[in-house]
Amino acid sequence: MPVIEKIAGYAKELTALRHDFHAHPEIGFEEQRTSGIVASLLEEWGLEVHRGIGQTGVVGVLKGAKGEGRTIGLRADMDALPMDEHTNLPFRSTHPGKFHGCGHDGHTTMLLGAARYLSETRDFAGTVVFIFQPAEEGLGGARAMLADGLFDRFPCDEVYGMHNNPLAQPNRVAVRPGVAMAGSTFFDITIQGRGSHGAAPHHAKDPIIVATSLVQNLQSIVSRNVEPVQPAVLSVTQIHSGTAYNVIPDQAVISGTIRYFDDGVRDLIHERIEAFCAGYATSFGVTITPELRPVFSVLRNDPSLSAAYLEAAAEIVGGDLVTDQVDLVPASEDFADMLLAVPGAYCTVGHSGGVPVHNPGFVLDDAILPVGASIYARIAERRLAA
Repeated sequence: MPVIEKIAGYAKELTALRHDFHAHPEIGFEEQRTSGIVASLLEEWGLEVHRGIGQTGVVGVLKGAKGEGRTIGLRADMDALPMDEHTNLPFRSTHPGKFHGCGHDGHTTMLLGAARYLSETRDFAGTVVFIFQPAEEGLGGARAMLADGLFDRFPCDEVYGMHNNPLAQPNRVAVRPGVAMAGSTFFDITIQGRGSHGAAPHHAKDPIIVATSLVQNLQSIVSRNVEPVQPAVLSVTQIHSGTAYNVIPDQAVISGTIRYFDDGVRDLIHERIEAFCAGYATSFGVTITPELRPVFSVLRNDPSLSAAYLEAAAEIVGGDLVTDQVDLVPASEDFADMLLAVPGAYCTVGHSGGVPVHNPGFVLDDAILPVGASIYARIAERRLAA
């Protein structure tokens, strides 16, 4: 089945807009230029626009032409990643160390395409709330918008999000009902020992010895504490210590991430980390301070709204390209926090490319732009039918 004809007519403009966002990436809570463009376009199309929600977030409100009704939220994220781009695209990032390596430039563009179409047609009863969120990449943008009263100021009955997937069949739309994506904790464990000359380790309380042993034993938490039927991951991703060849440092820091699909599993892993740290501190005579920050909630899709999302998507991509048979995803997504406040669903849309997101060579296929915009628009029209 086709993309919505009117949105297909925007394809060149959507592509140009996406390329502009891509060339000027902004990381979390710095999306001043991006949010300014978003707000200006929404105002141009006649939406009621609210800026500065969750620092750099934007909300647009649009009422349908068919009278009062329910309210549907549509959300896209705007931030880039703090990494270099290695694509050599003609519209590649102009800011070293900043790159739209996850496709958020595409998400923003797709939601703008839906906003333009719905503003021109208004063929629905009720209200659509367009949520342009900052700082999805681990900085808590969804929580910032919620703390600013997002759903108190703009109450929604349902809310829908979307993400591109370069590893799936082009235009394949997937939603997993129920628990779908992992929650995540970031951790930093600071070991404070006592430094010394490298030739006199007996004068030291060596934090590197403690850190290396602790890292090995942290790996036993999942394998020996969490039930085998409960998926979980604990990965140490950083160890920082020392400045010279002949100096035993006084401090070491271990950092990493935990992924889980159940809050009870999260709590168990947190407790075991704290217990390990307390035990090691006593054994080695050092001070160990663990900082555990749950930065993403477990993402849970409402089953009935997942089905509704797939039905809407099937009108755009065809029934053979929609599925609810999806594996659990150990990556995290802060749209989960919005789904804790309002029922809804989160889908992925496949596109060509084959290079995974968060890779310096990732390239978004522009052909996905009118597809995603049409799916956003169609779910709003279907759920707000007169």
